[in-house]
Amino acid sequence: MIPGAKDRLIFALDVDDFSTAEEWVKKLHKNVGMFKVGKQLFTRCGPDVVKMVQGYGGGVFLDLKYHDIPNTVAKAAVEACKLRVGIVNVHALGGAEMMRKAVAEVDTYCAVAEISRPLLLAVTILTSSTAETLREVGIDRPVEEMVVRLARLTQSAGFDGVVASPQEAALIRAACGADFAIVTPGVRPTFASLDDQKRVATPAEAIAAGATALVIGRPISTASDPLEAAGKILAEIEGALAS
Repeated sequence: MIPGAKDRLIFALDVDDFSTAEEWVKKLHKNVGMFKVGKQLFTRCGPDVVKMVQGYGGGVFLDLKYHDIPNTVAKAAVEACKLRVGIVNVHALGGAEMMRKAVAEVDTYCAVAEISRPLLLAVTILTSSTAETLREVGIDRPVEEMVVRLARLTQSAGFDGVVASPQEAALIRAACGADFAIVTPGVRPTFASLDDQKRVATPAEAIAAGATALVIGRPISTASDPLEAAGKILAEIEGALAS
């Protein structure tokens, strides 16, 4: 499990250029343990932005949500390992074979290269999705049922945990046990707006429900004082861990 409050706070670098990303890392790296690099920023800047974050001592959650045939996903995951990122993710809807292949190739590469293995996570259902979203793609089961089903599938395939809404964290914890990582986006402090997230919770609620780490972007980046906002979130995480 991730030990301290700082390492449980992942800041989402949802920006579109290198210089802006670096400004956020400079500003927040003393209070934030890890930075999420997603599709927009990685497509624009590539591995250079990963190296920049690491240069400031930050960990990287490479949030590219791989979803493809098993061999392609496995090879992509190995390339992520070569970047020494801390977390790599895929879509659980890609299936067990895809995830098992990724685990096998990542384990082999990291053993041969003698490097630490990144945390392997699978996305269950996106926090922007609702029951209606699932129905549109032919899934008639409730969101909560699908999240737990995908979490169990992820665990059986050898992954370390999932990315899931804080509203389903307690269900996943009950289904998958204490050592299964649960990284939760869709976390909104009471001082922040919901934006486009549908299934949300406060930082304290997410930790209390069993979340391992929290991905937070706009509640910090759009605050009048981002450092103060990050400090409030850290204090809330610390309070939840102490209770």
